[in-house]
Amino acid sequence: MRTNQKITNSIRTGMLASALAGAAAQPAARAATFGEDVAFLKQHTPLIVLSDASGAAKVALSPAWQGRVMTSTAQGDGGRSFGWINRELIAAGRLQPHINVFGGEDRFWLGPEGGQFSIFFGKGAKFQLSDWFTPAPIDTLPYEVAGQSRSSATFRAAFSLTNYSGTRFDVKVNRQVRLLTAKSAWAMLGVQPGKDVSLVACETVNTISNAGKAPWGKSTGLLSVWILGMFNPSPATTIVVPIKSGPESELGVKVTSDYFGSIPPDRLVVKEDVVYFSADGQFRSKIGINPRRSKSLLGSFDATNRVLTIVQFTQPQGVTAYVNSLWKIQDNPFGGDAANTYNDGAPSPGAKPLGPFYELESSSPAAALAPGQSLTHVHRTLHLTGSEASLDAVAKSVLGVSLAQIQSAFQKQ
Repeated sequence: MRTNQKITNSIRTGMLASALAGAAAQPAARAATFGEDVAFLKQHTPLIVLSDASGAAKVALSPAWQGRVMTSTAQGDGGRSFGWINRELIAAGRLQPHINVFGGEDRFWLGPEGGQFSIFFGKGAKFQLSDWFTPAPIDTLPYEVAGQSRSSATFRAAFSLTNYSGTRFDVKVNRQVRLLTAKSAWAMLGVQPGKDVSLVACETVNTISNAGKAPWGKSTGLLSVWILGMFNPSPATTIVVPIKSGPESELGVKVTSDYFGSIPPDRLVVKEDVVYFSADGQFRSKIGINPRRSKSLLGSFDATNRVLTIVQFTQPQGVTAYVNSLWKIQDNPFGGDAANTYNDGAPSPGAKPLGPFYELESSSPAAALAPGQSLTHVHRTLHLTGSEASLDAVAKSVLGVSLAQIQSAFQKQ
């Protein structure tokens, strides 16, 4: 699927901005509480705050940044703020030319990033940093607020994109952000509610439509929905990716891990049916899971703060055509990932990291759409805090591993 490319392979988002924005992108420490993050954001951009009936579960959204979920909490304004926010870049108030990494735990993007069907490189451009530009519709274009209630908001936009091969896409986007009730969230996890667990669950329903007169086909390139979540790391945060077990001849490699060079074994452990990946924000690295291996599920556990994060997303059964974002002309432009995770760190010795942060990401299949047709991708993020015993029960049921297994994943056997 994607091999041998190192530093230039699928570099995107925060990784690139560290080279582009330099010190301007280096954020101050995040606010300790949701209320403090909301107060800061309101100084710089319009904000919508969704809330449950009790005021405990809350989500902050930015219409100016594509209806982005900036952060959330399970315990009201005084509770922990889960999303990573690039405070210094936001406070500076100056747009960057290549990308504006504002942060946020669920942001709307489109793929592919690289290759002959890239929407980040113009026709004939070289696949190098200086020629890479994030399209405004997924970077700086404000989205219209089409509807709003206490627990949901809907955003929409219409725009055109032209890919590296010269194909024009006329696109309409409808994005609904929903704060789920605790009852619905526990049902989606498929476990009994933990009595001492605080939970916040946010779901985004992301629909792209072909608003043009020509069909979108593989021969001229396709788009995909790409949702990326940025979170606050800790020295004891571990990403957990359940995968389907089976031979590589049928399912492909268990994990693609050579995006930025090799990952040491004390940071990446690959088992038969699960992958553990360090999310301490101290070593820039990325992994990808192909659609044959993916279980449409990602997780992380912050043992320091006892935060269990679960990401669920839609993945049509049997569909394997996903856009490929390698920075080169590709032999297999539809052999991309269904899921990715990223750990931030210094891009080179002595350089500053962008965050630090870590990411949990999902993608839709490639969207082969006739005029008027649509594709919808759902991405759901759930944060749970509570006793280790209660969180352990959730981890075992949902991720298939215990908290003890997660916390000991990188210990020498």
